[in-house]
Amino acid sequence: MKISALMVPDPLTVTDQASVEEALEIMKINSIRHLPVVGEQNWLKGFVTLGDLRQALIPSMLGNLTLKDLMIPNPITVDPDDEIEIAAQKIYKHKIGGMPVVRDGRLIGVITATDLLRAFIQMMGMLSASSRIDVRIGTQPKALQKAIDIIESQGGDIINVGMTAQGSAQKTYYFRLTACPTAPIRTALERAGYEVPDAME
Repeated sequence: MKISALMVPDPLTVTDQASVEEALEIMKINSIRHLPVVGEQNWLKGFVTLGDLRQALIPSMLGNLTLKDLMIPNPITVDPDDEIEIAAQKIYKHKIGGMPVVRDGRLIGVITATDLLRAFIQMMGMLSASSRIDVRIGTQPKALQKAIDIIESQGGDIINVGMTAQGSAQKTYYFRLTACPTAPIRTALERAGYEVPDAME
């Protein structure tokens, strides 16, 4: 999935001439936590966060700080044609809550950790009625395919499959299924020699 399909397009913005109070008011009214700072023709100049603005409110009221002083210049950005995995990696690596989406230096959107979480939940089918069965699978050839065949032979309709991080010889696969009884599937898998740490209907 491309970032353009997930981002908030045409986000609210401020200029670096805005006051801290004005930026905070925009965030409060619109329930947002990130605000791009732009110049002419939507040229991205910086990025401010709710946390930074709150900490600077009193000093700014005393005339010591401006929005230009507070904004993050040259913030971390993504391109709308990047895959969402790129955004997720940057947010995780840099421990940030969101970032501007930029094309040729101009702001066209914003993407946040909440947007990515929503996409993950949708892709995993967590919002619809479903079942889950966890299966430990070793490195034997075709062991994964055999487990899939067993699940399907017992009436399991697989929505998606997740797995533990690479590097472990004994990987755990998380099969999300359309809602169904998991006891027969678990029994069949265990009879075939698989370990089933957990199952949920």
